[in-house]
Amino acid sequence: MAHIILGIDPGTRLMGYALLSVDGNKASLVTMDVLNVQKIASHEQRIKKIFEATRELIDTHHPEYLAIEAPFYGKNVQSMLKLGRAQGVAIAAALANDIPFCEYEPRRVKQSVTGNGAASKEQVAAMLQRLLNFATLPDHLDATDALAVAYCHFLNHNDSIPQAVAKTKTRKGSSWAAFISENQSRVKKF
Repeated sequence: MAHIILGIDPGTRLMGYALLSVDGNKASLVTMDVLNVQKIASHEQRIKKIFEATRELIDTHHPEYLAIEAPFYGKNVQSMLKLGRAQGVAIAAALANDIPFCEYEPRRVKQSVTGNGAASKEQVAAMLQRLLNFATLPDHLDATDALAVAYCHFLNHNDSIPQAVAKTKTRKGSSWAAFISENQSRVKKF
């Protein structure tokens, strides 16, 4: 049975969103786009629109999980606070529908998708296009950023992935399971 992950790249001007269908160890794109709230003058009305749009996505697609990108701290504290509000209302919309959420740092998302935590938005988009086999990139890369967050969640929380990783071989010929058992002090426990 397929599950749906809603990925959100929060923003107070453009909010990227994507829906990823997961069936076992196979993921496929359902849809991705951006919510453009740039023309709404009031910050409060933008936040309200983000909440309403997230609720509509949930009502339409019935996701089981919300994966959302954590706000990135830049030089402007006010921008981060506004971004945190946008993230908060998207999370509130999910929680109001009993949908669990996971928050991912931008660097972790990029690392999961491309293998490089410092990858550019264009590199992330190109890798997703190859992995999920979709024809054209969207006009705004905020949409592929949202897809990257959903894909990161898929990779980090799919039951079939750890089994597949445990069976793969490293360059030295030993399995990940062997590496983990031999290096318990280096493994982070959650």
